[in-house]
Amino acid sequence: MRVDAQTMEGWWYEGAGLYRHVWLAKRDATYIATDGIHADPRRAADGSWSVPVTATLDNIGKIPAEASIEVSLIDLDGRTIATQTALAHLPSLKPGTATLTIPVPAPRLWSIDTPTLYTLRTRLMRGGKAVDERTLRIGFRTLRFDAATGFHLNDRPLKIKGTCNHQDHAGVGVAVPDALWDWRLRRLKDLGCNAIRFAHSAIATEVLDACDRLGFLVMSENRNFNTSPDYIDQLEWLVRRDRNRPSVFMWSVFNEEPMQGTPAGYEMVRRMSVAVKALDDSRPVTAAMNSGMFAPVNVSQAVDVVGFNYQRDQYDRFHAANPTLPLTSSEDTSSFMTRGAWETDRAAHVMASYDEEPADWGSTHREGWKSVAERPFVAGTFVWTGFDYHGEPTPFEWPSAGSYFGIMDLCGFPKMAFYLHRAQWIDDVPLLDLMPHWNWPGREGQAVKVMALTNVESVRLMLNGGLIGEQKVDRYTMPSWQVPYAPGRLEAIGYRGGREVARSVVETTGAAVALRITPDRRAMAADGEDVQPIRSTRSMRADGMSRPPISTSPSR
Repeated sequence: MRVDAQTMEGWWYEGAGLYRHVWLAKRDATYIATDGIHADPRRAADGSWSVPVTATLDNIGKIPAEASIEVSLIDLDGRTIATQTALAHLPSLKPGTATLTIPVPAPRLWSIDTPTLYTLRTRLMRGGKAVDERTLRIGFRTLRFDAATGFHLNDRPLKIKGTCNHQDHAGVGVAVPDALWDWRLRRLKDLGCNAIRFAHSAIATEVLDACDRLGFLVMSENRNFNTSPDYIDQLEWLVRRDRNRPSVFMWSVFNEEPMQGTPAGYEMVRRMSVAVKALDDSRPVTAAMNSGMFAPVNVSQAVDVVGFNYQRDQYDRFHAANPTLPLTSSEDTSSFMTRGAWETDRAAHVMASYDEEPADWGSTHREGWKSVAERPFVAGTFVWTGFDYHGEPTPFEWPSAGSYFGIMDLCGFPKMAFYLHRAQWIDDVPLLDLMPHWNWPGREGQAVKVMALTNVESVRLMLNGGLIGEQKVDRYTMPSWQVPYAPGRLEAIGYRGGREVARSVVETTGAAVALRITPDRRAMAADGEDVQPIRSTRSMRADGMSRPPISTSPSR
């Protein structure tokens, strides 16, 4: 294998080199083509389900071959639900196909809360012997975008609570081990995130395996906006590779391209959309627009779902002008934060965590979510970004080398935005987190802004047993107070229906007395590839507390 990364190939977020798993496939002369199984479950108008299966087959032998495919559907308990076969005639050096349909009376549905997966095993049979085999994990679910009511999963409205993410992590760059990806996705689940936009290229298949298993919706994004044959081939490869996955729910053909408001851009997207639909007609096509949406001819007229980047002030105008076009935010926010910092020091390249300093083109986390949440016709959000990433150190330059946009930092530690979005996105569990810390030596008597990040109805704030105040909760803005600093115990009490349901405490800490090391898991595979984050926290004197964690590193 040879890597030839040229200077003009792109943003470099995806790195350069071999940083994913590589396989050498040894096959019989007759075989199942790479990504050659299409098996996307369908629901009929009468409510019945089936799995239509199309197998693309190849024959490099010198003479035509007769073969058959044997397809088995296996449930999550390992029981074979059904097995069917179909014959195939394979000419020499030409592709052939075999098709069949497996009826499934009452499958368990895949959703973000119960991501039920079935196994589909396809064998290529010749002379009573299997000469090739492919195994897929599939899920039964329905997808629908409505121009008035947003996105629906399994016929139920679901607000998309998404984040955009690159493919790098602290300590490993873009060569992120599978187990670390699993951990990153679980951190997003803890946040209340239900959807991911992988920016701006095809993510590793192992990551999508985890999205299928954990219950994420994925906007799968094309790398290059180009309709020449070689780039259409790349787009078609992406669709063929991922069109069976329950997690993938949209195809995005570009991000912020300069021709988006022109007839030429419209024609390019029209052709790309046709190429996608020829391979998969069950998922909508979108494009991430940041301008041009009101031009007489523009790409919004060539997609199924219109994606807006940083256009929250245009939602109402566009919807009024195009009431039949579904709309989602494909990227928003871009608000600066440095984890653990509560005062901005631009000379030191530090940004406060109060969510008050967004990029010129963006918004605060609170403003961005409010604009989406209050509009049923906006299907959801993809916040820029879930994690900090290498590159784009806006608003700074070198020596800063990483972004400030993340809800979590490069290591996956939560910033204030994590607790903010968690309180906005999770409803069923009472949540209350008090920010910031309560160590402000030398600032006695001076006001410190205190925030309660919560999903309860009202919050009472106490300092050293004395009442500071009580506020009703606005989950878009969150309660805040200006509290004169005095060392001690700052405590928030959350109420629903007049009953206490949550508490959060920050205290003035004493001296550190120990360092505690906490692994993510209690066991690891001794295979030379397993990896996990190790969290270290300071243990304080009995009258103090430890918060936040201070370092992490992947451990092999």
